[in-house]
Amino acid sequence: MTLLFAATTAVCLLVLVAIAVHTDHHSRTNDLDNSVSHRADGLARTLFYDAVGTLRTDSLPEDELARSAEALGILEALPNSGPRIRYAYSSQAALPAQRELDEIWREVKRDQETILVTTSAVNGRAYRWAAASVWDNDRIGAVVLVGADPSQGEADHQRLIQWLALCCAALVLVAAAVGHLLTGRAMRPALRGLEQQEQFLAEAAHELRTPLATLRLVVEEGSASPQRAPAALDQAVRLVDRLGRLVTGLLARARMEAGTQEVELGPLRLDQLVERTIAELPDSTGVTVTTAEVVIVDGDSGLLAQALRNLVENALRHGGGTPVEVSVTAGRVVVRDHGPGVPPEDRTRVFERHVTGTASTGTGLAIVRWVAELHGGTARLSQAPGGGALVELLLPECTSR
Repeated sequence: MTLLFAATTAVCLLVLVAIAVHTDHHSRTNDLDNSVSHRADGLARTLFYDAVGTLRTDSLPEDELARSAEALGILEALPNSGPRIRYAYSSQAALPAQRELDEIWREVKRDQETILVTTSAVNGRAYRWAAASVWDNDRIGAVVLVGADPSQGEADHQRLIQWLALCCAALVLVAAAVGHLLTGRAMRPALRGLEQQEQFLAEAAHELRTPLATLRLVVEEGSASPQRAPAALDQAVRLVDRLGRLVTGLLARARMEAGTQEVELGPLRLDQLVERTIAELPDSTGVTVTTAEVVIVDGDSGLLAQALRNLVENALRHGGGTPVEVSVTAGRVVVRDHGPGVPPEDRTRVFERHVTGTASTGTGLAIVRWVAELHGGTARLSQAPGGGALVELLLPECTSR
């Protein structure tokens, strides 16, 4: 998109530059032609033939039009003879060669008006000439030639082209930079939405993997043993209910992250939520829960249950089969395992999304911190006394009791 923006700007600038270059060249040419034409016409009106048929050029040395001309010549042709140079300023070498003079004379006689031609002088320089006729009764007796060197105008024209090229290059670069910023700003929400979608899919897979695997085992056991079928069916129903709550929570979290839904917090018993959530886990036999007091917090039960499940399942997975201890105190849930623990340099990274390596926890702890921050709290990990990992979920207590 940046390249397209820059290319479009470049094309528009090229069109404008082409118009500007053409206009400037046309304007300079017209100015030069008007200058030499007006000068030639003015000088032609000052010349005349006297009563005896002699061309009078006495006024030319004092005429300002003649003195300010770059090149000036008077061609005169006697009856039945070709044109010859009668007067030259500043030198005869500044006038065209005889062959070009003959051609100019023929064109003036043919058109019988002021003509414009470009030709080289004897000294090799190119001039733009205006040729105006001087009448002797009913015939053209002389021609006034006024020339101007177009090289200065052409040099200015070339400098204009160079400046326009530099300015266009600079503007294209600026347009590319601005286009990059604008397209980046325009694409950023789409990229953020795509990233959120990818995160949602990863977290959904993380959340649904364990209950789906457990449901598969329960169904296989029930189908393999008719005696266990009723118990397997009851457990399968509970797992399906849990899956339904998980899907509802995932959708709610996706809407919250997209900004289309706000979290609804209300007073709830954190101690009871912890006990109920752990009881629903399929492998909760190695988990010990300690709740010494009634703990009430402002929270969303579905999101907090999801965070608690992730904490306990992470401890069971990375604790190496050791017992997991869960304790609930005022605004604080602590989950401890007796496994190898987490190196100090990884204790912050494990709460980031898509962490890889020996301390990887997938997206589980990232969801825990997200839920904690959504409730105005936080989550942290430290080394437990005597070994193992200790993860704390800190939440503000309910203020409406």
